[in-house]
Amino acid sequence: MSPIKVGLLGLGVVGGGTWKVLTQNADEIARRAGRRIEVVAVAVRDVQKARDLLGDSVSISTNGMDVVNNPDIDVVVELVGGETLAKDWIMRAIELGKHVVTANKALLAVHGNEIFAAAHNKGVMVAFEAAVAGGIPIIKAIREGLSANRIQWVAGIINGTTNFILSEMRSRGLSFEAALADAQKLGYAEADPTFDIEGVDAAHKLTLLSALAFGIPVQFSTAHIEGITSLAAEDIRHAERLGYTVKLLGITRHREEGIELRVHPTLVPADSLLANVQGAMNAVMVHGDAVGSTVYYGAGAGELPTASAVVADLVDVARLMTADPGHRVPYLAFQQDAMADTPILPMADVRSAYYLRLRVADQPGVLADVARILAQGNISIESMFQEPAQDGEADIIFLTHVAREGDIDQATAQIQKLPFVRSNLIRLRVESL
Repeated sequence: MSPIKVGLLGLGVVGGGTWKVLTQNADEIARRAGRRIEVVAVAVRDVQKARDLLGDSVSISTNGMDVVNNPDIDVVVELVGGETLAKDWIMRAIELGKHVVTANKALLAVHGNEIFAAAHNKGVMVAFEAAVAGGIPIIKAIREGLSANRIQWVAGIINGTTNFILSEMRSRGLSFEAALADAQKLGYAEADPTFDIEGVDAAHKLTLLSALAFGIPVQFSTAHIEGITSLAAEDIRHAERLGYTVKLLGITRHREEGIELRVHPTLVPADSLLANVQGAMNAVMVHGDAVGSTVYYGAGAGELPTASAVVADLVDVARLMTADPGHRVPYLAFQQDAMADTPILPMADVRSAYYLRLRVADQPGVLADVARILAQGNISIESMFQEPAQDGEADIIFLTHVAREGDIDQATAQIQKLPFVRSNLIRLRVESL
């Protein structure tokens, strides 16, 4: 069969890795795909740098739309990122009947419904394995490998930057600021790490995983997002004393009332699989009613791991290009006319256990007053301990049993107003996954 002609938008870390993988493994890829996959055009900012890498056999432009409009191109691979130019390129490619491969989680989390609808109408594929967890084939696992299951929840470490920072805070006792500085020196964090450390990147990915798991439209705007910027080293130490490790988790869970969609720092048992994912690695747990819990672990970013996912999508496109569109694997795992309208639950209705840390005046009656407020809010205490008093103040740490978030909100607001409270109450969620 004639080769698949690919247009590559972007030749940065992932784009360069994609070229390397396609070149180094060309014969193996052709054996799997049934035909060769050739990059014939790219769009880049630095033409000379691209020419040095690609040689003279590839057309190079500084305008992405030139590549998209090239009539020889069968598949457009978008690896630039962002939500403006990338969306224009992808929508134009779909309009022209070209298949699309992208690693752009932000674009799909915000505009995925529009993009998938357009692709469905044109009968073309939009593949995005590289958009979530780098080289881990988690999208294919949920969309295909677990298709016999009613998935109950998905939880994972899906941002390597924050996992590296938290690992450093735990193992070396560093402050958040010091651990972030180390991450930037080592290249794990961008100069502007906001999307990572504030949880936005993880929420983009979780939005896609939730849609795949439960057959709902992507709806990033409904996600609850908390980052790790306010985490203190002492809370990581206290969590360890209690038998837990703090991780930034993305969690989506199907409940009778609706679907939870949340990203936040979480205490997980120290002997759990997720607790032992260190450094910049990613891991995702998926729990299905038939299979139980399954775990997917690997590099969540980087040149070659992410390129591995991009090329795997290209192989899928090559295999399925001649298939009837109605018999291809659906973009979001469920058939287009069978998507559910299950609502995303507000955080007030989410249920979790909680870690609470309270700095108070070292005086009689403190515990009684705090326990009374928690009890009135239907919140029971699992365990507690008090740090030795210093300068007339002491930290009290509580672990609660599972409670409704709205009840915790009300109780902690009341506790914060007590006259003996000396600082803002610290609250973290606890999950036994």
